[in-house]
Amino acid sequence: MIRTTLGTIAGITLAFGLFQTASTAQQPGGASPYTVVESGRGFARLQDAVDAIGGGTGTIRFGTMSFADCAVQTQGSVTYQAAVPGQSVLDGTTCEGKAALVLRGRSAKVQGLVFANMRVPDKNGAGIRIEHGDLEVSQSWFRDSEQGVLGASDPDGTIMIDKSTFSRLGTCEGGGGCAHSVYIGDYGALTVTRSRFEAGRGGHYVKSRAERIGVFNSSFDDAAGRGTNYMIDLPAGAVGKIEGNWFVQGRNKENHSAFIAVGAEDRFHSSNGLQVSNNDARLAPGVEWRSVFVADWSGDSIDIGTNRLSEGLQRFEKR
Repeated sequence: MIRTTLGTIAGITLAFGLFQTASTAQQPGGASPYTVVESGRGFARLQDAVDAIGGGTGTIRFGTMSFADCAVQTQGSVTYQAAVPGQSVLDGTTCEGKAALVLRGRSAKVQGLVFANMRVPDKNGAGIRIEHGDLEVSQSWFRDSEQGVLGASDPDGTIMIDKSTFSRLGTCEGGGGCAHSVYIGDYGALTVTRSRFEAGRGGHYVKSRAERIGVFNSSFDDAAGRGTNYMIDLPAGAVGKIEGNWFVQGRNKENHSAFIAVGAEDRFHSSNGLQVSNNDARLAPGVEWRSVFVADWSGDSIDIGTNRLSEGLQRFEKR
């Protein structure tokens, strides 16, 4: 299912060069780039559409084009929805020096959008910067940027990512440390399902300080990665499940010592009962070093179930 979804998205992106690039232009036929579905009103700027919803609840439908645009949501519940999944591209423009979408309202949903080429001076340019509230991301693609999704701290908030792709993300060029494909602060929970992480350019693929973690039925393909680190890093500990995933560690690593790391920086959350099972993990062809599937600094009782590990991989190591 993951390969089919990615193939569909990749095929769609071949047509990106035909799209109109605009933040204020109308679509062909006179349609507005953004439409608030509930009112039918069209807007030339994404920020104006967000402000029109205000503290309420609404859906902004994106036209089929590439947008040099961004927005900050400070209240309400907003759904950001591509009219055709994979054919609405937020390309290279950030707000507040942070991200294309800076979110600190009540909640947000992102459906079918593409985020590309996000770069800012502090090397943390993201497709989405979630600073407060709940977030759901589905069928979206984050590529060729410093970060995909970057989260602050909201212990009462939840983040869910489904059927999405993270390509050529991450960097360790910033003075403040590395950027990652997904980096979530002290949130209540992060859940990732049916998603693909590939060809990282530094940092980790998923780094989460959330109290609860769920990573299911996703793929982490590091074969074409450059200067990458862990596949999943839980630096403050976490409870939950990592189950049904596929991992390949490539040869170009900043740190190849483990696939999954638990409590490597502090023990802010308990990891007692964290379950890691039914995963497939292997080294890419030609990789001759040895590595560890789960490395634990927490000292908690982690439940390492049955996993399919290739030669050269040690199941578990306390550090």
